[in-house]
Amino acid sequence: MDINIGAAEYVHEVKALVDEVSRSQESAVRDAAALMVTSLLDDGVIQAFGSGHSEAIAMEIAGRAGGLVPSNRLALRDVVLYGDAPVGTLLGAPGELERDPSVARRIYDLAPVRPQDVFVLISSSGVNGSVVELASIVKERGHGLIALTSVRHSTEMTSRHPSGRKLLDLADVVLDNRAPYGDAVLPLPDGGTFGAVSTITSALLAQMVVAEVVRTLIEAGHTPPIYRSANVTGGDEHNRVLENRYAGRIRRGA
Repeated sequence: MDINIGAAEYVHEVKALVDEVSRSQESAVRDAAALMVTSLLDDGVIQAFGSGHSEAIAMEIAGRAGGLVPSNRLALRDVVLYGDAPVGTLLGAPGELERDPSVARRIYDLAPVRPQDVFVLISSSGVNGSVVELASIVKERGHGLIALTSVRHSTEMTSRHPSGRKLLDLADVVLDNRAPYGDAVLPLPDGGTFGAVSTITSALLAQMVVAEVVRTLIEAGHTPPIYRSANVTGGDEHNRVLENRYAGRIRRGA
C-alpha cells in the first residue's frame, strides 16, 4: 500500500499549523500578555494549570529557562503533595481525576494564590470537570483567566462539567491552538489518525505570550524577571535572587 504518512508529511502539517496559529492568534496573544503584565506590575504571579499532556504546557509557562520567574504550576497531584489526600487518589483509571470537578476546589485552596494573580488554564478539549470547575472558581474569585485550548475540538465535544460549560466559555482571553478534533493530523489505513499536534502549537502560544510580556515590560522601562538556565555559569545565583522576591508564592517542586 502506497500511503504518504511519514515524517515529512507530519512536518508539513505542523508547519502549516504553526503559520496559522502565529497569524490567527496575534490579537489574542497581545490580550493575554496585557493581562499578565497588569498582574506582574501589581506584584502578581502567573498561575498555570494543565492535566495530562497539557501539564507540559504549564511547564512551558512556569519555572523554565527563558521564562517568567513569578509563575507557579498547579497540578492534580497537589492534593497529595500539599494536601492530605492519599497517594491512591492519583492511581485511578486514566483521566478519572481530571474529570472530577471536586478536585478543583482543593487545588485552588492549597495554592499560594493572591487576588492579583492571573491564571492560565490549558486543556485542548476544555471540557473535563477539573479544569472547567477550576475556571469557575478563578472567575468567582475575580482573577484574570486565559484559556489555552482547541476551539474546534472543544466545540465538537459535550462538556463533562455539571454546568454544561466549557473552559472557553469562562475565559477572558482564549488562545486557540488550532488542533483538530482528536488532536492527530495524519490518516491511518483503518480510518483513525495519528501524529498529535496540540503540544507543539500550545507551546508556541505559551512562548509567544511570554515574548509579548517581555517586550511590553521592556518598552515600559521595567526589567523582566526572567529565568536563566541553571546549566549556564551564574544561572543559579541569578535565579535565586529573583525567586526570593516571591518566596512562598512559587513552587519549584515535583
